Amino acid sequence: MNPNILVLNAGSSSLKFSIFEVDQQHLLTMRYAGQIEGFHVQPHFIVQDEEDNVLVDDQLDLEAPERFGNTEALNFLFDWINDSSIELNIQGVGHRVVHGGTRFWQPVRLDPQVLSHLETLIPLAPLHQPHNLSPIRRLLQVKPDLVQVACFDTAFHHTMSPIAQRFALPRSLHDAGVKRYGFHGLSYEYIASVLPQYLGKKADGRVIVAHLGSGCSMCAIHHQKSVDSTMGFTALDGLPMGTRCGTLDAGVLLYLMEAKKMELSEVTNLLYRQSGLLGVSGIANDMRLLLKSDALEAKEAVELFVYQISRSLGTLTAALGGLDNLVFTAGIGTFQAPIRAMVCEQAKWLGIELDDLANTSHGPQISTSDSSVGVWVIPTNEEKMIALHTCQLMFA
Repeated sequence: MNPNILVLNAGSSSLKFSIFEVDQQHLLTMRYAGQIEGFHVQPHFIVQDEEDNVLVDDQLDLEAPERFGNTEALNFLFDWINDSSIELNIQGVGHRVVHGGTRFWQPVRLDPQVLSHLETLIPLAPLHQPHNLSPIRRLLQVKPDLVQVACFDTAFHHTMSPIAQRFALPRSLHDAGVKRYGFHGLSYEYIASVLPQYLGKKADGRVIVAHLGSGCSMCAIHHQKSVDSTMGFTALDGLPMGTRCGTLDAGVLLYLMEAKKMELSEVTNLLYRQSGLLGVSGIANDMRLLLKSDALEAKEAVELFVYQISRSLGTLTAALGGLDNLVFTAGIGTFQAPIRAMVCEQAKWLGIELDDLANTSHGPQISTSDSSVGVWVIPTNEEKMIALHTCQLMFA
């Protein structure tokens, strides 16, 4: 039986997973994907095969669903793997971990010492890191011989120049790790790896990728390496997101704490969970709902979102010294043609000309033949990047 790699993306309310088969040439095929969602409320288990056929779609009947979190979800998933009629041979587990800090800028095999260091980075990504590490900790306890690999969202941006990584703060703080890291690196790494399939020899040119989903960022890429990113020290920075504020004048924080007497926990909750599209619209953090809404607040949230993308597009173009291609990816970038159209309309100064029909059908190329900048829609695949890295370390 061929070995399988399990890819895990653990969050605060769900555990997403994919299962890849590894053949004798170490080539990967995704066989199953799914998630356990609705933690602490009504857990829901979904599994699909590689052709999107639904194999399992069950509400879990639990006596105490409020106690069901990442640990319980992981236990449930492995029970399904072991008891399922689908024969699986899990020999490695790859984890998405948001922050690698200054120490980890490439995938690493996990052990208690590595886990201990990653726990020290929780303050840098409080919304994600604790949940990312939960299944790692559990598997080290119950399956210590199982190969586990951590893949970091910060790693791809290791190629950013020292100047691009630096804040204008005292050197002692920079040396202590207060610098710009960038995030969504697994997504950008995947897009960079498939650029030759779309752009041919132009894949080494100046490319900006807009990763637009519930979390949003943009990355300037040259020679398929990261040059700069809209995100910095934490995944709170840059573009407005579903519930995160994006770039904010640090003086606002001083004002909130001094004049409004807000505690740290209140400020954290405000910036991470009550801002972004949700905060501006007061309606929803889901772009699909905002685009359908007739409310002026929803329109303003969308306009602010597009404006900040357009503004960042200009900044990153300057960092690259020009622009050859623009790529949209992730949930909003891949599926929301109106957002792409609005961004391209504001980017006409770059010589971008949108092919409306191609945009409506989601590309892959959505620019006209006369456009000075090529515009593309390329779906991302972070899970495959994690599986590839895990496979490489398993058989190294």
